[in-house]
Amino acid sequence: MTDTTDTGPVLAADGTPLKKSLSRALRMQKLRALMLIAPLLIFVLVTFIMPIADMLFRSVENQIVQETLPETVTALASWDPATGETPGEPVYAALARDLKVAVAAKTHTRLGSRLNYEKTGISSLFRKTGRKVKKWDLTKDAPFKEKFIKIDKDWGDVGVWKTLKVYSPKFTNGYFLNAIDMQKGLDGAKARPENQQIYIKLFKRTLFMSLVITGTCILLGYPVAWILANLPMRTANLLMILVLLPFWTSLLVRTSAWKVMLQQQGVINDVLVWLGLVSDSGRLVMINNQTGTIIAMTHILLPFMILPLYSVMQTIPPSYVRAAKSLGATNWTAFWRVYFPQSVPGIGAGSILVFILSIGYYITPEIVGGTTGTFISNRIAYHISSSLNWGLAAALGSILLAVVLILYWAYDHIVGIDNVKLGG
Repeated sequence: MTDTTDTGPVLAADGTPLKKSLSRALRMQKLRALMLIAPLLIFVLVTFIMPIADMLFRSVENQIVQETLPETVTALASWDPATGETPGEPVYAALARDLKVAVAAKTHTRLGSRLNYEKTGISSLFRKTGRKVKKWDLTKDAPFKEKFIKIDKDWGDVGVWKTLKVYSPKFTNGYFLNAIDMQKGLDGAKARPENQQIYIKLFKRTLFMSLVITGTCILLGYPVAWILANLPMRTANLLMILVLLPFWTSLLVRTSAWKVMLQQQGVINDVLVWLGLVSDSGRLVMINNQTGTIIAMTHILLPFMILPLYSVMQTIPPSYVRAAKSLGATNWTAFWRVYFPQSVPGIGAGSILVFILSIGYYITPEIVGGTTGTFISNRIAYHISSSLNWGLAAALGSILLAVVLILYWAYDHIVGIDNVKLGG
């Protein structure tokens, strides 16, 4: 007999091949999952990824010079600053044409503000020159070199033209050089004068004080978390309210309260004088310095250390310590050899939270830090809101982000990020 068995593909109930039907069902399942998480992805993209990308772009973007003075930039390409002489008439003529267009578009003031970050006085130079060039007839008023120098003698300063030439490319590393106390020149980067070097000092201070705040939070938070984890649940929950209580108060209010308490005529000094620990004439200076910043920020960030520690300590069975004691271990040995190693993941999680939060704080250092207790974040805020040097602010922020990522990478390789957990 002939075998008439059908060896074709297995079909689904609707008649389509089973393999194709399963693939379509799997695609629909993935699409539904993607639609569920799409709002979160969009939120992260808009509020996190895009701002970081914009910050990185602003830290190197420098298109305003080339867009505002296109002919001048082209003419300057053949000028050699090493001669020590200002450019020739063709460059000044190109500048006159470019400024005529820029004044009409009102972009010359923006260009002056940008270049003023690199050489003081250029902003007023462009504003002053713009008012004069606006009245010129470019077909009749040539030559222009003498006219520019007559408007302001700075147009005869080689330094002004060097600044224009150095910052003529569309992208620059000048902001990053400024962020590490260096300056961009035709011959490469060079260190700024010592009296202008502030950013490296601020970065070092920020890292040092953030580490001190993290260490202080560990010393204060560990005993509190241990007590909470070893008390009856009802009592621990009541005491946890005291830990969470600061979250119910405005950060600005808490910081202002510390400003009142830490001043020389404040509550803390009054108590120390009343106890006889310090004399009335020798009151402690705890405000407008690093001490005030460390005290205030430790108080503010302490809950972020206690909560991870408490979550991890809750999972440590008390029987482990009792077993160690029953085998002859002292209280200290049982704690150090048995209990503490199991709480290390909580220390790691709390340290990462506190350190990353503290390194970016600027409100508290601004209020209680004075001139010696401020962080690099305060300088970033100043450039964003006051000096409007967004490029330098972006460069400082990018360096701070890189430092955090490097420290995170180092922590992962030394301790292991898999060992960091919030409990469970």
